[in-house]
Amino acid sequence: MTKKEKSMEEQLNEDKAQEALEAKAQEEAEAEKKEAKKNQKRWYIVHTYSGYENKVKVNLEKRIEYMNMGDKIFRIEVPQKTVTQMKGGKKQEREEKIFPGYVLVEMIMDEDSWYVVRHTSGVTKFVGSAKKPIPARDSEIKKIINRSTSTSQKIELDVKAGDKVRITSGPFADFIADIIEVYPDKSKLRANVSIFGRETPVELEYKQINKL
Repeated sequence: MTKKEKSMEEQLNEDKAQEALEAKAQEEAEAEKKEAKKNQKRWYIVHTYSGYENKVKVNLEKRIEYMNMGDKIFRIEVPQKTVTQMKGGKKQEREEKIFPGYVLVEMIMDEDSWYVVRHTSGVTKFVGSAKKPIPARDSEIKKIINRSTSTSQKIELDVKAGDKVRITSGPFADFIADIIEVYPDKSKLRANVSIFGRETPVELEYKQINKL
């Protein structure tokens, strides 16, 4: 190999090394850019017309799709919890909104994403100033979402202390009782039953009574 050929080979190797370095630098820059964009993703609280929370969620999801904003608006949440109502000894379940009139939106805030959310039917404003929405704290959002996904249920009974009820089952079936205390978390209550002219406190399950 002549001195000239050797010099050309060294130059080619140097060029290849330089190209590899540049490609790696570009790859790292893209990764940093992507990470920086990811870090801009925050949760914002949107105020809606009362009763329009779920409609806003559906409308916004449609707008994200046809306006191609999936890279800036990521999640829409309407925090809800399950409420169990006991009426006439029967259990009924319904969903209750934790924060009526509000919807949570995870997004990268800029003029385009602001416009898409703000002009969704049913939305009245962002929480914060008109031109500068204030992002919510991640810790607060986690608590809210955890509350809505919790398996614990709120139980509502349609009786209260002082109400008269008829006992429908058990050793005191057909007796009339006066409620003393109600324990919604256990679906139980304490009541006074008149036995031989004496008031006797008894503990009953909610399914054992009918309200008079």
